Amino acid sequence: MEENVFNQMAKKYDTEDRKELANIIADEINRALSGKQQYRSLLDYGGGTGLVTFQLADQFEKVTLMDASKEMIQVAQGKIKKQQLNQFKAIEFNLAEDDSLEMKADVIVLSLVLLHIPDIEPLLQKLSTLLHPNGMLILVDFDKNKRIQHPKVHNGFTKEEINRALNHAGLQNIEMNTFYHGSNIFMNQDASLFISTSIRSI
Repeated sequence: MEENVFNQMAKKYDTEDRKELANIIADEINRALSGKQQYRSLLDYGGGTGLVTFQLADQFEKVTLMDASKEMIQVAQGKIKKQQLNQFKAIEFNLAEDDSLEMKADVIVLSLVLLHIPDIEPLLQKLSTLLHPNGMLILVDFDKNKRIQHPKVHNGFTKEEINRALNHAGLQNIEMNTFYHGSNIFMNQDASLFISTSIRSI
């Protein structure tokens, strides 16, 4: 799906269905973070309007929401201003096209982002370099779904695909499990979501 499609969707993106799914995803990410070491900074790459990010923000001293869609970022910035979240910033940036980003984070989240990325390995390799040593990468996306066929969207991912891509990105301690089955949540088809966590070694 092209960036201008997301620009067009931005102001109407926060539907009740998307909010409900974001709540489920954020709850699972919070579970993945609970009991772990104290992480101070979060980068949500492809975070859109922040439906997931805002539910994670209170766990971190510094939160960065990043998205390639200018309009999505503008919606997120409006929320940040309204809620007066001083530790939170939203910036427009496309890591797939620009290598100039200079920042580090303790945790990087990609929620329903990979399915829009034609070649996921280069992006994951770039994101790995943005993690502090012992930092955590959290992926949430759809399990492989043969009922889905779309020229610009992956029809989900297998555990083998994710493990291979994360290994190539130099990430370790990879864990992945399916945590939710929903009706009509992926291209109007029933589908399941997985969460994957991995660590950048020192």
